[in-house]
Amino acid sequence: MTLSGPHPKWLTFDCYGTLIQWDEGLLAAMDRILAGNRRSIDRDVFIAVYDRHEHRLEAERPHRSFQDVSATALALAMKEFALEVSPGDADLLTSSISRMPPFPEVVETLARLKAAGFKLAIISNTDDAIIAGNVAQLGGWVDRVITAEQAGAYKPTRQIFQYAWQELGVEKEQLVHVCASPHLDLAAARELGFKTVWVDRGTGRKPLADYAPDAIIARLDELPDLLSAAGWME
Repeated sequence: MTLSGPHPKWLTFDCYGTLIQWDEGLLAAMDRILAGNRRSIDRDVFIAVYDRHEHRLEAERPHRSFQDVSATALALAMKEFALEVSPGDADLLTSSISRMPPFPEVVETLARLKAAGFKLAIISNTDDAIIAGNVAQLGGWVDRVITAEQAGAYKPTRQIFQYAWQELGVEKEQLVHVCASPHLDLAAARELGFKTVWVDRGTGRKPLADYAPDAIIARLDELPDLLSAAGWME
């Protein structure tokens, strides 16, 4: 699959799982949270339960902060496994998210994209204070960070993307969105009709059955070649 069309002004990125090592960081945080438990807990199953509660809470109205969402989702998951919640567990989780590092190839790739003249933005389901620690690790190459806190809504709703485009001052035809999350970002693209590059990092997550991204790459450092093939960078 290749990209085509007019040269985009902006490249927008999902953050966690696309630029930042979400699965690895979340597993490490859950290991610490579950370390004092005497029962054997399958951490992958636990994280799937946590994710289910998180996504349900993000869809509720009125809008909750991600700090609240993550704390409540963690407490509900712990309850489902009949585990005792410690007072510091929620803070441990959110502080761990802020410290999650980028994938090894990310900073250098963002530098190449900036040098080629692209504007770079992040659109993320989080709070400003939480993502600040992650953005600080990205080499200063990101021009704008749009969060669910700013938009008052989470992906995959159209509200957060329309808010982002308004803030960036572009139409959807003037950007390409790069993401690793099929059931959030690609679901929104299916509804709103913007171009997407899916970063399939081999996590087992699959695109929606009724939607195909415009292009698929395995790592972010494959993006410059993809954009070059479209005639958008040398």
